[in-house]
Amino acid sequence: YAERALFTLAQQSLERYPDFVAELTAATGEPTGFRDDGTLQVAYDHDDLAILAEIAILRDSFGVTSQRLSARECRAAEPMLDPSVRGGLLVTDDASVDPRLLTAALLAAARQAGVDVIPQAATQILTAAGRADGAALADGTRVQAAWVVLAAGWQSALIGGLPDGVAPRVRPVKGQILRLRPTPATLQAGIPAGLVARTVRGIVHGFTVYLVPRDSGELVIGATQEELGSDTRVTAGGVWELLRDARTLVPGITEFEFAEAVAGLRPGTPDNAPILGPARLPGLVLATGHFRSGVLLTPVTADIIADYLASERISEGMVPFSAERFSRPERTRS
Repeated sequence: YAERALFTLAQQSLERYPDFVAELTAATGEPTGFRDDGTLQVAYDHDDLAILAEIAILRDSFGVTSQRLSARECRAAEPMLDPSVRGGLLVTDDASVDPRLLTAALLAAARQAGVDVIPQAATQILTAAGRADGAALADGTRVQAAWVVLAAGWQSALIGGLPDGVAPRVRPVKGQILRLRPTPATLQAGIPAGLVARTVRGIVHGFTVYLVPRDSGELVIGATQEELGSDTRVTAGGVWELLRDARTLVPGITEFEFAEAVAGLRPGTPDNAPILGPARLPGLVLATGHFRSGVLLTPVTADIIADYLASERISEGMVPFSAERFSRPERTRS
């Protein structure tokens, strides 16, 4: 209930996505894996169904309706669901995108537009006359710039050269994700390549899991959320929990090939919302702390930051996500 501004920002970004990916593909010829076939959120038992009902009420309060489905209607929409699923919500205007394909398309578009992509880490923000004016790279190279956008994910707070009080409040939050793929036997048996036709988000005994089909036929299962610092090791427990909950909802995953298990680090802020806009250091702009919504918020973040760089105007969409919100007294923030 405290994330209404974030929900609004996410809706604005979702609305931009069709034109955003169409422009990328038209410019580069690269696919993005964008699919606008909606999301089905399902509940496994009666307690989970009560949680789902609260989610529906919350969405209604935000002005976004969901279609409530019975257990039979859920299985009609997704025949591979387990018969024990109790009910669900169908969100027809939701979508998914393949982050790996999207990143490749964005890099291709950037290079095509004349961007000089330097494949190494920036280690320090350079300043001159009290203003950010570039960055030092890992090999010692110094790159000068009129503006510096700090978008280094969970490492944004670790970049050197920032004066006291300027570093964004961002921490790493571990997430483990699995990828499965069909086998010749499952394809020969007529089992759908991705098992599900759209993104399926499930609540299983109070735990959440999602299954996202890709155009390649792969199925992505995620994701854990662990406060373990910068650890990126894949654990047996993380893999087991994801497979356990995904199998509870879609038993057919056990026939698929185990293709990959990875762990990444999300940039989390104290209120789970991103930090967008100018920093206290002139010349430095922050675009970080997107937590679990980085891919979703890509188009709207790009628009907000590009608009500020062109106009130096604080847009209405930027105001709730200023870094200054963490330095105000709690009563003022409330």
